[in-house]
Amino acid sequence: MLTPLALALAEGGGGGLLSVDATLLWATLVVFALFAWILGKFAWGPLLKIVEEREKTIREQVDSAQLAAAEAKDLLGQHQEMLKGASREREEILQKAVKEAELVRSDLVAKARADSDQVVARAREQMQREKDLAIAELQAQVADIAVEAASRIVKSSLTEEAQRKLVDDYIKELPREQERGRA
Repeated sequence: MLTPLALALAEGGGGGLLSVDATLLWATLVVFALFAWILGKFAWGPLLKIVEEREKTIREQVDSAQLAAAEAKDLLGQHQEMLKGASREREEILQKAVKEAELVRSDLVAKARADSDQVVARAREQMQREKDLAIAELQAQVADIAVEAASRIVKSSLTEEAQRKLVDDYIKELPREQERGRA
């Protein structure tokens, strides 16, 4: 036995596959409109707001990243300039140190030359004094020897005073003779 619903379906319910049931159509449209209004009121607005906030956050992050990249580029340029400046400053310091070392070296060489010249001059003076002392001693010894020799030779012919005067005259003339010998 067939149920009334089955009979209605079997008979086609008054229409075929392409027929439109007005009640069903209006019920579907009302439910769809109600569903769209509920979604729009409670879901679509907040969902759009979340998407807009996310888009805004992403834009801000991109802008911030671009700004940070620009700052990093500027800092890199500044760093490179600082490195160039440090290199120049290092070169200047090295050149200055080399010049100062050269000045110190030349000062030390000049002082060493002056000191050596003073030492040589003092040595020459000392040698001259010692030479003069040696000549004086030698003159005294020569005078004594000459007096002794002269006294033996002329002992009988001259008096002691005459001998002494002769030796003294000879000693006085001795430096003049040496100067003539040098010249």
